[in-house]
Amino acid sequence: MEDRRIRALREETLDWRFKAAPAAAHGLRLGEWLESMPHLSDLETPLAVLRAEALEHNLAAMAAWCAERGLTLAPHGKATMAPQLWHRQIRAGAAAVTVANLPQARVARAFGADRLLVANEVTGAAGAAWLAEWAAEGARITVFADSPAAAGVLARAGGGPLEVAVELGVAGGRGGARGIDAALAVAEAVRSAPNLRLAGVGGYEGAVTGETTPGALAAVDAYLRDLADLWEAVEFEVDRPMLTAGGSAYVDRVAAVLGPLAGPAEVVLRSGSYLIHDDGFYARLTPAARGADGPDLLPALEARTRVLSLPEPGLAILDAGRRDLPFDQGLPVPLGLQGARCTQISDQHLFLTGPLEDLDVGDVVALGLSHPCTAFDKWNLIPVVEEATGRVVDAIRTFF
Repeated sequence: MEDRRIRALREETLDWRFKAAPAAAHGLRLGEWLESMPHLSDLETPLAVLRAEALEHNLAAMAAWCAERGLTLAPHGKATMAPQLWHRQIRAGAAAVTVANLPQARVARAFGADRLLVANEVTGAAGAAWLAEWAAEGARITVFADSPAAAGVLARAGGGPLEVAVELGVAGGRGGARGIDAALAVAEAVRSAPNLRLAGVGGYEGAVTGETTPGALAAVDAYLRDLADLWEAVEFEVDRPMLTAGGSAYVDRVAAVLGPLAGPAEVVLRSGSYLIHDDGFYARLTPAARGADGPDLLPALEARTRVLSLPEPGLAILDAGRRDLPFDQGLPVPLGLQGARCTQISDQHLFLTGPLEDLDVGDVVALGLSHPCTAFDKWNLIPVVEEATGRVVDAIRTFF
């Protein structure tokens, strides 16, 4: 990614378009506002903030964990859609940016990403033409295909050479060829197209289960062994073919099952949420949380909300709702309020219940969040706060 395009974000003028920007920042360029050394206490609520120290910890922890196991990291950009964070991940050793669709790929290319993994099918002629054009310009583009028809769309785009990874799926899952025989037919269709290069195989073990019971983990391992068997069966057209899997919940299983193939295979881990982690969904599922082999991660994102009303004993209404906070994988978790919990969320209000005798109208309540993928899309600017001082040391721009 290009440093100059990342630096250019600091030239953007702050105004009413950025709900995280306080009135005092309006009319200033982002860089000017940060140079004024704003403090967390200067910012209004509702607000999402990133913890600087936790970000740095997670960045280093995952990079070291992957390096020790011979894994290549291509973090999934959809988790944050924040080129500044992608840039930091690449500088820490990530080899590529993963995206899920063409709009996300266009953001990555706009910021100079020269290696992209599109972990999904692209079946529109215009989208395939973009990929082929970027490849012809010298970018290394790898895209999934799970059927001869999908490979045909890519072949008709011309240009290239465009790398293709055959996607293996599971019954009842989303994309992916159903079974090794079907996947081998896709591989043959790719090999027959002069503008395509059969460069690897891939899949998503999170489609197998969302649980961590012994039976669920055994099912994940069985799927990953099928993926490895497919890799062994395919005749590739590149020197070091890709073998890619890995959301953020089962990285231990990917390392255990696919890791032994690292060397002849480029074993690519696509985890996206590790950099942010959370206080809910991933806090329960990630390997370190269940005593397995995985990086020790810290929650890096929290919300700041304010008490609007104390209408009944044991009930506080906070000034954040579905427009501000994720709720699809669990409600926010109040921080520092023992016995309190969030029980209901509406568009602009959050219900907090429990022993709340020490709260007053206007007090600020910090919240841990669950599932960063559906938190970042609600904020186009997220301040980064130094925990020790409360100083705002950066601000992350998102592009959804």
